Amino acid sequence: MRLASYNVEWFDSLFDNKGRPLVDDEIGGRHRISRGDQLEALGHVFRTVDADAVMVIEAPDTSRRRSTTRALTNFAAAAGLRTRDVMTGFVNDTQQEIALMFDPDVLRVRHDPHHSATAPRFDAAFEIDLDIDARADTVTFSKPPLELAVETLSGHRLRIIGAHLKSKAPHGARGHDAIMKLAIANRRKQLAQAVWLRRRIEAHLTAGEDVILMGDLNDGPGLDAYEGLFGRSSVEILLGTGNGADRLLYDPHASEALQSRLGAQPTTARFYIYEEKRYLQALLDYVMISPALRTRAPRWRIWHPFDDAECWQDEALRGALLVASDHFPVTLDIDL
Repeated sequence: MRLASYNVEWFDSLFDNKGRPLVDDEIGGRHRISRGDQLEALGHVFRTVDADAVMVIEAPDTSRRRSTTRALTNFAAAAGLRTRDVMTGFVNDTQQEIALMFDPDVLRVRHDPHHSATAPRFDAAFEIDLDIDARADTVTFSKPPLELAVETLSGHRLRIIGAHLKSKAPHGARGHDAIMKLAIANRRKQLAQAVWLRRRIEAHLTAGEDVILMGDLNDGPGLDAYEGLFGRSSVEILLGTGNGADRLLYDPHASEALQSRLGAQPTTARFYIYEEKRYLQALLDYVMISPALRTRAPRWRIWHPFDDAECWQDEALRGALLVASDHFPVTLDIDL
């Protein structure tokens, strides 16, 4: 079975209010790339990856007029994809939803949000002392994680959680001190969200359930200037660093990055820095699995157009990956 996590930059801009793909020459959300070209590239990438399920980060919007499910279902039909069913969870107001596209001939999927005293539902609020002042701070998700109960046709049951954590830029702050203060507050909030999500993962592990965490965690060792103030990145919190082996999640790319902070690291995203006229690469996207799943021959792959040899040698795929998004798919092949 192949599972994929894919952050599609401004997927929402490629559809009208009826969820119809806008195959035209108008510029979409990607700089200097038409909506038609991005849709064509995305179709090529999705077909080539050929996953049984794709966790789409920054999926099309659900609102009063728009529907994530309608847009992605139409995209799957137009692109000829077998991942023709769509599951969503709690919607948000960022125009960037989290959705699972999946092959209904392979998987049964349902939205299954949980709640406990220590980890409330992800559309609720979470109280935690963020700054050690003996007063609880209230934290919410701008993009609530997608909690899914999944069953394969062979009867294997597992939990899959899609997440998009993000530390907001210090918009509105003026002056060095104000910018630093707001940046640290935003960073602290992201780490609190990671603690909240980790508590849900812990509950599933305690219940003996298999867990897969997929998505864009927008964080990693050495990625944030204020990481040293907090000791751990949100990636380390979610992996369960410091717990026993039976409580750890695992992603080989995260493990490699943690072990070689100063050396070359895997990357899943590529952004152009206009002021510096260069590209920045970063490891942002992950597929983390619980211990029991590591016995099922897992194989990870980042579909990077320059770092993956097969992607580089396939000129059509290489070009499609660069046009489709500023992130690249991450896949997990596993025996389920």
